[in-house]
Amino acid sequence: MSVVALINKLEATQILSKDEFIYIIDNYTDEDLTYLQEKAVVVRKWYYDNHIYIRGLIEFTNYCVNDCYYCGIRRSNTNASRYRLTKDEILECSDIGYELGFRTYVLQGGEDPYYTDDLLEDIVKSVKEAHPDCAITLSIGERSFESYKRLFDAGADRYLLRHETANDAHYRKLHPDSMSLTNRKQCLQNLKDIGYQVGSGFMVGSPYQTSADLAEDLIYLKSLQPDMVGIGPFISHADTPYKDEVSGMMNLTLLMIGLLRLMLRTALLPSTTALGTIDPQGREQGILSGANVVMPNLSPQGVRDKYLLYDNKICTGDEAAECRFCMQGRMESIGYQIVETRGDAISTIESA
Repeated sequence: MSVVALINKLEATQILSKDEFIYIIDNYTDEDLTYLQEKAVVVRKWYYDNHIYIRGLIEFTNYCVNDCYYCGIRRSNTNASRYRLTKDEILECSDIGYELGFRTYVLQGGEDPYYTDDLLEDIVKSVKEAHPDCAITLSIGERSFESYKRLFDAGADRYLLRHETANDAHYRKLHPDSMSLTNRKQCLQNLKDIGYQVGSGFMVGSPYQTSADLAEDLIYLKSLQPDMVGIGPFISHADTPYKDEVSGMMNLTLLMIGLLRLMLRTALLPSTTALGTIDPQGREQGILSGANVVMPNLSPQGVRDKYLLYDNKICTGDEAAECRFCMQGRMESIGYQIVETRGDAISTIESA
């Protein structure tokens, strides 16, 4: 069966076998990718028209207890300039974001024990009280069921926890023994059980990744049925064990976005900063492959160049308004419209 035939089959059935996904990944041409992108855009526009949702990203701590081999804020990186934002600083970011039209905030950070459940609960409640019409997404790693429940009850709406790879052997090559894929998947299930809108995702082109690993990622996400999927190319960081590894490829990342759009038709798919880092038109190309979310940075300008998961990250010197209106211009240049709403997934709206 040809790649085009398999793309048509995925469009019709929303699932392929592992071997069929591997065949696409190993054999697609530029023409096949263009065909997939056209199909993905049709599906995305069916559900979301030409609307692009914006999320205000607040990177509030770059401390982390974990030592993931690919990550620039890993515990062992003694060259990292560490910082933590106070509750008042986070609230100021949210106030600035609200004036700029953001109606979702993504509070993202390393796994930092300084932010206890009590402190995070207070932060979430305070942001929600200040902006009750906004959604709060947390992206702060693995925590207990009880911790997730407290934060949900405090007002958090969504949680982003990328599984990074669905293959256990590959997971072991990316993470220290103190971490496990089993626990990561259990956290994702706990989040779904509690009632969060759940996001997962993976890196494309990470060290030792195979086509079979990527196929397993797609099949795992099909079974998880997340509301959001965040994927982006692997980009190395100079202060990690994988500093000399080659970054992930643009076209393969776009292929994954397109396949995800056909498979998870109503999912929220960000076009990531990492895509824009490896190619000046990366975020636009992500949208043209089926993505429908962008995440301008609301973090204080003084800390942006310290939250570096990978090297050469773009927009670290911009102010919040610059990021917001630059993104609007980029989306309009390809025929899309930034909308100032919470931007819930259609599946979430229909089940509400």
